[in-house]
Amino acid sequence: MTSILQAEPTGKVVVGVDTHKYVHTAVAVDTVGGVQGTTSVSADRGGYEQLETWARQFGQVLAFGVEGTGSYGAGLASHLRRHGHKLVEVNRPDRRVRRQRGKSDPIDAENAARAVLAGTATATPKSAEGSVEMIRHLKIARDGAVKARTQAMVTLKALIVTVPDELRQQLQSLSKMALIERCAGLRPGPVTSPSASAKHSIRAMARRWKDLHDEVKEHDALLGELTKAHAPDLVDAFGIGADTAAEVLVTIGDNPERIRSQAAFAKLAGVCPIPASSGKTNRHRLNRGGHRQLNSALYRVVIVRMRFHQPTIDYVTRRTAEGKTKQEIIRCLKRYLAREIYQHIKAKQPPTQST
Repeated sequence: MTSILQAEPTGKVVVGVDTHKYVHTAVAVDTVGGVQGTTSVSADRGGYEQLETWARQFGQVLAFGVEGTGSYGAGLASHLRRHGHKLVEVNRPDRRVRRQRGKSDPIDAENAARAVLAGTATATPKSAEGSVEMIRHLKIARDGAVKARTQAMVTLKALIVTVPDELRQQLQSLSKMALIERCAGLRPGPVTSPSASAKHSIRAMARRWKDLHDEVKEHDALLGELTKAHAPDLVDAFGIGADTAAEVLVTIGDNPERIRSQAAFAKLAGVCPIPASSGKTNRHRLNRGGHRQLNSALYRVVIVRMRFHQPTIDYVTRRTAEGKTKQEIIRCLKRYLAREIYQHIKAKQPPTQST
């Protein structure tokens, strides 16, 4: 009797791809688990076409399981999508599997193919070819500028603590914007003394902060225009501004139909309730999984609504009277908010698309 490992090729394969910056490694596995071939191609258009031609020699390609579709595999994913192939996003293998089988590019590619065959990898990657991809680019630049601006202010204030007494007394009592303007206007002159070098450094920090502040405002203006054009109802919702809307849209992607239900979106955001019951205790706890940046954005919206949104204030009062803790109330509100956001996103999809 022929074993599974010795079975004849079925004419249908799943291709797993381990992606890297310059080279992608692929393994073709048939539907009974037999490895049909391994190859490595360059991470460019010619390599993508070579990989596609190589895969077809084994018969019908059921799907491509690709690691890193949002990074090194983005170009390959875009190429395969344009040529009509089914694409599945594969996460990094479990560490226990790597301990058992070892680590190499062909092994990782084979694991990706087997994850698709086993049904453990089912996620549809983001298409990254529309206005949401534009929002993602701007948000990355904005977040980097905000982080650098914060660091510039921290460095400036730390430097002021150690400058000569006369200069420190002039600066330490000023408000933030007054401090920036005063420091940016300093005239150190020739750097021949500690006071002059301190003024030179402080002025450089203040001018860096102003440049970064102007950059952040420019990014905010562009993000406001793009998010308003892409999802006006989402931006107009109470407590959801351009930055929060951008985080939501970037997480969902240009093809929101890949998120099939509001419960799936809640799980993606890490706000679905996790059972934590035992014996006579029946309760749920916070979910510490999911997309943490999106979860943080929902948290900020909930905190704003708990303070300024009257229906939310009434809800908090009622649930507090029922004995719920603040943490449990926030968990419930984030779940409700996820449902509300999903309805805004779903309303934008054409009726013929699957949701």
